[in-house]
Amino acid sequence: MSVFEHPWLGGLFADPEMAAIWGPERHLAQMLAFERAWSVALGACGLAPPEAAAGAGAVLAAVRIAPEALRSGMGADGVPTVALVELLRAGQPGPVARAIHHGATSQDVLDTALALTLRDCSGLLERRLVTLAETLAGLEARFGAAPLMGRTRMQAATRITVRDRLLSWRLPLEGHRARLAALRPVVERVQVGGAAGDRAALGAQAQAMTDRVARELGLGSTVKAWHAMREGVVEYGSFLSLVSGSLGKIGQDVALMAQQGLDEIALSGGGGSSAMPHKQNPVLAELLVTLARFNATQVSGLHQALVHEQERSGAAWSLEWMILPQMALATGRALAAAQTLLGQVVRIGSPD
Repeated sequence: MSVFEHPWLGGLFADPEMAAIWGPERHLAQMLAFERAWSVALGACGLAPPEAAAGAGAVLAAVRIAPEALRSGMGADGVPTVALVELLRAGQPGPVARAIHHGATSQDVLDTALALTLRDCSGLLERRLVTLAETLAGLEARFGAAPLMGRTRMQAATRITVRDRLLSWRLPLEGHRARLAALRPVVERVQVGGAAGDRAALGAQAQAMTDRVARELGLGSTVKAWHAMREGVVEYGSFLSLVSGSLGKIGQDVALMAQQGLDEIALSGGGGSSAMPHKQNPVLAELLVTLARFNATQVSGLHQALVHEQERSGAAWSLEWMILPQMALATGRALAAAQTLLGQVVRIGSPD
């Protein structure tokens, strides 16, 4: 069990809003959204009888499947979609059953579900980046002119203002928003490749199917399956680490500024000590450093997932499943913790 779901460690690490985006219920809903869009597109492109495609779409819109129902199939097949498709087709008339998943592959389902998840994740990150930048701008308006000792290599250098330090916290957030805006079209794309990535089962309607499914789901279309081209996913992970790294810098600065004897920042809250009740520990500042270091270690693992052999890899692909959600949870929690921490600031500046 990870710290993000742990019954008491989660009190520090958990981010319920981000966890819901990456949770099994939402993931299953995204897979079903793909299957429904696929069936609708089969009918629209003449690859399934219109009445059968409509029937399949109705089934997929109404179906309710417990995530646990896919567990044994995942263990046997290495993907949940074989069991999912069996459940979806069970009890359906032949033409309707054939209009479910026909011409698609497991990776089409799971990668498109990932694209939908990243769309929701990016929306949450964008909102939190904006809110955090506004909070920093508010601190700058309140305390920006106050004097502060500038420190290089952790030694006193020359006098600066609080604004000088706050800018080094706020300006990277603007850069991250620009990076995210450029990255979203790269990762929010439908996946359609079929058995070997060449869309052969779709014949002359391959691009029309891809475009139609993309429109149904509000994603970008593609001219080539990205089954074995994972640079967009890996770049997204690198972006997550950049965000948490910038927040880790804020946390490190706050922890140092809050040291007794320096007292360059005053916070309204803090963590207690079981042995020293007079202490107020900068717990959230420390958490930002921890989350930054966690994500930094995950980036190298995600880069390993770039190495897909031939047209599809099981090993590299499943490595993404292990790493990317944890990075997203860490980044979401870092943004939430930074917002709480900066909301606790009572004073910034060198004491008189």
